[in-house]
Amino acid sequence: MSARGIPRQAVILVGGEGTRLRPVTSRVPKPVAPVVERPFVAYILDNLSRHGVERAIFSTGFLAEAIEAVIGDGSAYGLEVAYAVEDEPLGTAGAIANCDRLLDEDSFYVFNGDVLSDVDLSALAATHLEKGGMGTIFLTPVEDPRRYGLVELREDASVASFLEKPGEWEGTALINAGVYVLEPEVLEMIPRGRLFSIERGVFPKLASAGSLYGYVDHGYWRDIGTPDSYLQAHFDILERQVKTAAADELGDTYLYVSPDAEVAPGARIVPPCYVGSGARIHAGARIGPLAVIGAGAVVAEGATVTEAVVQAGVVIGAHAQVEGSILVQGASVGSGSQLNSAVLGEGCVVGAGNRLAGGICVYPETELPDNSIQFYEQLRGREGS
Repeated sequence: MSARGIPRQAVILVGGEGTRLRPVTSRVPKPVAPVVERPFVAYILDNLSRHGVERAIFSTGFLAEAIEAVIGDGSAYGLEVAYAVEDEPLGTAGAIANCDRLLDEDSFYVFNGDVLSDVDLSALAATHLEKGGMGTIFLTPVEDPRRYGLVELREDASVASFLEKPGEWEGTALINAGVYVLEPEVLEMIPRGRLFSIERGVFPKLASAGSLYGYVDHGYWRDIGTPDSYLQAHFDILERQVKTAAADELGDTYLYVSPDAEVAPGARIVPPCYVGSGARIHAGARIGPLAVIGAGAVVAEGATVTEAVVQAGVVIGAHAQVEGSILVQGASVGSGSQLNSAVLGEGCVVGAGNRLAGGICVYPETELPDNSIQFYEQLRGREGS
């Protein structure tokens, strides 16, 4: 049995392709997709660093080089970062075991790479130490648990059973929130070099042995795996519902405008709102509430952007209206066009006078001529490589 202590190391699982989040992730791996102008996994690294973790290991696969290029050695986030690359998908347990050579012989945290949370990792670790099991799972209560695997606990907080995605359920239930503390001996339960799930292949065995516990935290938690959830995560950060560095920038006014952004007289910015470096907001434009304007983006005269994410380099034409939408970097929207609950992939060009609504997803580099689209539920252009 290893010596017990507060974990100083973590594994972050970021090997998936993020298909549910396309076209946001068509060309950018989900772990480094921008969330309020920061790579998403920066929020995980912030929380790890805040709780004394010194070293994080990214278990990567899809677009591994792109993740490493953005995160680097981790020094910008206050801890050391290393990388273990999967040659082929190994599942959640296989991905953890693939980091074996980079882990020391102490306990470690595991994070699913699509979880935004300010979970109290110190309290999670303290529960793990107190219970003395081989693993402890962070559990969070949800009102509609049908999309998730449910976890039932005994009175001593040990895991009694798992229930996979119930079709019918009334009331609040606890779900696996994708953050764990594990002892190194757990790695011995994982076969090497093949697909293996920690949820199905490891946790039930630990639970049967009475060595798996749950830690219930009522703090903030969100899976950002879909465009709707990705958009809502931005709103939650803008409203300071989750503890983040971005929330610190927004302050008590719930407003951040970069010092080098250009906001014309007569433009209106309504908090909560974030305006990034070099953005240009022209006269008569209205930004917010609940809007993120990325670095170098342009919002022309008379345009409105509300409850929306506008990534870096996006151009929004005069008197266009963008609401409830995500515009990925390099996209452009022509004069007078209206977007409501739309997602534009990288480099999309929407001409003037178009109307896109109803959850439409437009894939990278698609070009829509002026006045060509008045309403579509779904539009899939070429996705690109």
